[in-house]
Amino acid sequence: MLSFDELLRLIEGLQRPELERWVADGWVLPVQEQDEVRFREIDVARVRLIYEIRYDLQLDEGAVPVVLSLLDQMYGLRNELRQLTEAIEAQPEGIRRAILGAVVGPGETKR
Repeated sequence: MLSFDELLRLIEGLQRPELERWVADGWVLPVQEQDEVRFREIDVARVRLIYEIRYDLQLDEGAVPVVLSLLDQMYGLRNELRQLTEAIEAQPEGIRRAILGAVVGPGETKR
């Protein structure tokens, strides 16, 4: 896990007040360890993503929560789809065929 200063050194151009604001706004949720905020690998990835949204894509700060919300929803749906796929794959062949037939429809091919 990284400290505030370590993360700021890692992401060139990121300023402390901005990172503090992202944490205060709940865009990044680091863990509190004793008297220090620590950033996990997932937090570092999220900070990089926010930085890219703000500066590489040049999106206004007001658009960031909307983009983050949509991305969070997309990742959540992908996780649910993966779990559903695993559950279907664990079923007997006849049930899998019935599910595929209900999803794809008669005469269509699987994409």
